[in-house]
Amino acid sequence: MTSRTRQQLGDHIEQLKACRLCPQMIPPVVSGGAVVSRVFLVGQAPGDKEPKLGRPFAWTAGKMLFRWFREATGVDEEQFRSGIYMAAVCRCFPGKKPTGGDRVPSPEEVANCSRWLDRELDILKPALVIPVGKLAIGQFIPAGKLEEIIGRHFSATRAGISFDVIPLPHPSGASPWPRMEPGKTLVSKALKLIAGHPAFNEMKCR
Repeated sequence: MTSRTRQQLGDHIEQLKACRLCPQMIPPVVSGGAVVSRVFLVGQAPGDKEPKLGRPFAWTAGKMLFRWFREATGVDEEQFRSGIYMAAVCRCFPGKKPTGGDRVPSPEEVANCSRWLDRELDILKPALVIPVGKLAIGQFIPAGKLEEIIGRHFSATRAGISFDVIPLPHPSGASPWPRMEPGKTLVSKALKLIAGHPAFNEMKCR
């Protein structure tokens, strides 16, 4: 990766942070920073804690995500954040549902934010994309039942860039799927696939 790539990514993030396209979304935009990497993780959207703490996956779901990677690959949170580009389908907190829980971004909000995701793919040209949760998975491959897609390796193309896709379920405590069978075994299988991917090993050796 060249210094030009780093500059492009830094400029992109500054433009992203100024985005106010979605009136119902609650800024600020949450960014993982200008991490130049061939490994690209995509979450759903920040929760209410992430904007205050200034980084993605900063609360309960993040603790579980980083625990998965630490135990399965030996990569701790600090190494993960400094070595992997962290994006999301939507970059602002969507707000709460009237019935409780975080609101799922609307199709219009997803479409508005897709321009940022496409630009990041174009700049970084990742070799491996790790979508986390069904909304993120569906941006790259058909999001069927979790037991049909977790623990598998896919190939995908978006924004003219081709890459490998290894999906993970969302690590929030809202769903017991990753903690019970077959989810537990399939998450372990997915993490082994990620750990064995050349781009992930390249990141570990940096």
